[in-house]
This record gives sequence, structure tokens and C-alpha cells, in this order.
Amino acid sequence: MSVSLIPKLRGVLSPVLTPFEADGSPSVPRFIEHCRTLLNHDVGLAIFGTNSEATSMSVKEKRALLDAVLAAGMPAARMMPGVGACNLEDTAELARHAVTAGCGGVLVLPPFFYKGVSEEGLFRSFAGMIDAVGDASLRVYLYHIPAVTQVGISLALIERLLKAFPGVIAGVKDSSGDWDNTAAMLKEFGKDGFDVFAGSEIALVDTMRHGGAGVISATANVNPGGIAGLLHDWKNDDAMARQAALNQVRAVFGQFPMIAAMKAAMASGLHDPAWDKLRAPLVELDRIQRESLLRQLDALGFQLYRGQVEEAAAH
Repeated sequence: MSVSLIPKLRGVLSPVLTPFEADGSPSVPRFIEHCRTLLNHDVGLAIFGTNSEATSMSVKEKRALLDAVLAAGMPAARMMPGVGACNLEDTAELARHAVTAGCGGVLVLPPFFYKGVSEEGLFRSFAGMIDAVGDASLRVYLYHIPAVTQVGISLALIERLLKAFPGVIAGVKDSSGDWDNTAAMLKEFGKDGFDVFAGSEIALVDTMRHGGAGVISATANVNPGGIAGLLHDWKNDDAMARQAALNQVRAVFGQFPMIAAMKAAMASGLHDPAWDKLRAPLVELDRIQRESLLRQLDALGFQLYRGQVEEAAAH
């Protein structure tokens, strides 16, 4: 596929939750319907991200889900599949499959099992994956989430990768939760076309004001309308009030294990208990947690997919 035909990824993307059947296999119909709903709210698909439970899924399962979404007619150009694994072969295989399908980019974790690794080791890992894919259409978005991986992506590593692979290293998802780090990425590399995505909607307005490309947010799974609406209107006078409303929703989910909480909200909002299923070692919310989550969301006037931004903006 010609590179020029694939637009750069922008705006809000969601690390799409993966629903599972009773036997533990991915629920393809639910996954497709959820992806379609997100796209209808102008939210792109960062399938196989952290909140997709991707590290608990095989390459075969992820390839099959990507193929199913594409076969359902959803645009590959709006997709940024997560492909990072601790070994080169799996990372390169899934990245190659995504590139062949015409995906807008791939989100790549550093190899995360060994801790305290050197910048040289990380550079060789990313370089090895890029060389193994061997396709000029590849667009790599680095995934910086040190609280989970315990392996960070430094500014120095980004600079080195950009020099070695211009046009291939496309951007970063900064899930450090450290605004100073996000701001430094924007300042150092944003002017050269390196796209910085915030890892949470909490930093949405600040990221856009500093020239960012958008946000890749877990809670875009459940609040896509609210988050995408603010990204579209971040220059408006009411932007900070709407930002505060989004932050309230995020804070409620953040009191609980995030993936389990979002799946509980999906199960409740869609009246579909199958959405509650997670893959071990993750488990669903217990009854008390679930009741607390739903009670707090009700108090905010939160509605699945729509969120509370309209209500907040109206006051």
C-alpha cells in the first residue's frame, strides 16, 4: 500500500477492551460492535493495548481479531495495533501483519521482562524489529509506560531512533503520568513531525495546546463521546470546565482496577454480563466494588459511551 494514501493518526484513540466468551476465547461479535461504536464517536482503534489485555493474548488471536475487524469493513488507517512483546519474532510478525493490512501505525512496547537494560539494548530491540518488518510503510509509535513495564523510553533513545529511522519512528504514547516528560517530548521533537499522544485524557487540553497529536486513553472505551468532543473543541472557552468533567469520570474509574472497572461499566450499560469476563491473572470487580463504581458514575450523570460532558457544558 502506498504510504501517501495513509493519513497520519490524530485525535482520540482507545486501547480497545477485548471481550471474552464463557470459554475464554475472544468474543469476535462483541469486539467488532465495540470497535464500530468507538469509530462512530470519532475514536480510533489502538487495539491490543494495555487495556485490551494484549499481553494475555497470543499472536494468533490478535491476528485473527485484526482480520475480523478489517473484514467487518472498518478502516485500517484508523488503527494503531499494539505489537510489542518481549521477543523480536512475535513483535515483528504482528507488526508486519498490521503494515500489510494498511494500518495507520503500530504501538510498540519496549521488551519489558528484563529490568535495568541499557539504552543500547533498547535501541537494538527497536532497530531489530524495524529491520525484520522491512517495509517502508511501517510507522512506529513508541509506548512509554514505565509504571507497568519498569523499562522507560528516554528522550535520548527517541533522538537516536529518529536519526536512525527517519519517517519510520512516527510518535509516542506517553503514559508516564508526568506532564513534564510529555512537555519535554513535545518541545524536543514535536516541531520535527514527531507525534506525541498523551496517555490519558487528563492531559488532553494541555497536550493539544502544546502541539500534541491527541490522546490514547483507556477510558475512551466507555466515554468516547466526551473525550472526542473535547478534543474537537479544546480551543473553546468552556474547554477547561469540560476537562474537569472528564477528569471526574476518570477519577472514578481510577479508584478500581481499571480494566475490570471499565468492563463492569460495559456489562452494566449494555446489559450484557459477558463483558465482565477478564483473563487471568486479572479478575472482575467484587460486588462491593461494582456497586461503588456504578453508584459514583450515576452521581455524575454518566452514561456509557456518552459520558457527562454534555451535562457539564450545559451548566
